Amino acid sequence: MNEIPLSHILFVSTGLFFIGMYGLFTRRNMITMLMAIELMLNSVNINFVAFNKYLYPEKLDGIFFTIFIITIAAAEAAVAIAIVIHLYRNHKSIDVEDAAEMKW
Repeated sequence: MNEIPLSHILFVSTGLFFIGMYGLFTRRNMITMLMAIELMLNSVNINFVAFNKYLYPEKLDGIFFTIFIITIAAAEAAVAIAIVIHLYRNHKSIDVEDAAEMKW
């Protein structure tokens, strides 16, 4: 069976990371920015799994790091969505520019 070369996996992962970075820097909607951060974290997960498979196939270090990142990303998403809901209830907007002008 043919294996996918590591360079192809890294190319896809790099593309996902830069798409996420573009989304993070160009969007003003907080939900879209959270999705971009999640996309960047998932591209890092792809790197961990790919390097684990190609460099150390007998170890599971990359898989453990990936599970840890998925756990942290879930906690980050839960806290961030709670903050976004709170901002929307108080100010009727989730625009980042509006949030920067709010007085705390």
